[in-house]
Amino acid sequence: MSGAISPDNDGFIGRWTILEPISKPNRSNTVFTDSYLNHVLDSVYFKGQMTVIPRDGDKVKVDGKKLMWHSLDSKLYNVKLYRFAAALKKPVYGIIFWAVTVIDCPEDMEGVRLSAGSNSASKWWLDGEEILMLSGDRRMVADNAASRPLTLTKGKHVLRCAVINGPGMSDFCVRFIDNDGHPVKNISISNQ
Repeated sequence: MSGAISPDNDGFIGRWTILEPISKPNRSNTVFTDSYLNHVLDSVYFKGQMTVIPRDGDKVKVDGKKLMWHSLDSKLYNVKLYRFAAALKKPVYGIIFWAVTVIDCPEDMEGVRLSAGSNSASKWWLDGEEILMLSGDRRMVADNAASRPLTLTKGKHVLRCAVINGPGMSDFCVRFIDNDGHPVKNISISNQ
C-alpha cells in the first residue's frame, strides 16, 4: 500500500499498519482501569515501540516470539482487530494490538480533537505524546471519547494506538474533529 489515501466520507482513518497480537491474558475486561492501562500499555514490548514507523512485513520480537506488522485499508469506518487476528490464525482473546498510521496535514489546524472508540480499552499517542485513553470494559462506539484540543502543524504526524482486550470482540475507529464537531477530511493518510 503505497501512496496516500483520504479519510472516508465521515473522516474516519482507515489505513493502518497493525502488529500481530501480543499475548496479555485477562479473564475479564473489568481490570482496565486507568492505573492498569498506564502500567500495561506504557510497558515496552518491543524495540522502537514509540519511534518506529513499521512497514508491511517488518518483524519485531516480543517475549521471544517474532510478530509481524501488516498494512491494511479498512473498508469500513472501524478496524476489526478480532477478524484481523482470526484471519492470521492468531489469538483473538487476551491480547494487545499495536497500530500505526501517518497523517499528513496540508496546513496548520488548530483546535482539532482526536475522537475515538474502541473495544475494549485503548491508548492513543500523537507524535509520541499520549493524547487519549479509553479505559474500562467498553464496546466500540464512534466518538466515544475525544482528546483535548490539539494543533496539527503542516506536515506529517505519527498516530499510534494500543488496544487491549480480554474476552470478546476487538475493534476501533478514530478520526479528527474540528471545534464544531465536524470531521476533518482535508488530511491524507499513509503508512510512511
